[in-house]
Amino acid sequence: QVQLVESGGGSVKAGGSLRLSCAASGNIFSINVMGWYRQAPGNQRELVANISSGGRTNYSDSVKGRFTISREYAKPTIYLQMNSLKPEDTAVYYCNAPNVWSGKNYWGQGTQVTVSS
Repeated sequence: QVQLVESGGGSVKAGGSLRLSCAASGNIFSINVMGWYRQAPGNQRELVANISSGGRTNYSDSVKGRFTISREYAKPTIYLQMNSLKPEDTAVYYCNAPNVWSGKNYWGQGTQVTVSS
């Protein structure tokens, strides 16, 4: 089992910045890619960004150039630096890591990000 604990989030005005963190513990050798998803009310959960153990990153088109995902391997922990936030970025953000052998998805508890205009 892998536990993912998120921190960060909160409320900010449009144009502002926030930083999310997600720390993994447990059987960390069963995970490679870690990432962030978000879900707004009435919408499906969508990928925001992810990063592999080798440092390869992937971003959704809606956040490219504004968000940056990074990874600290010793812990391991990932971060999502969110700049130039827009009201449409408002959602619950979830940390995610799929098990490399079973494909089972591990999820964090979610953290709310609210951007006001």
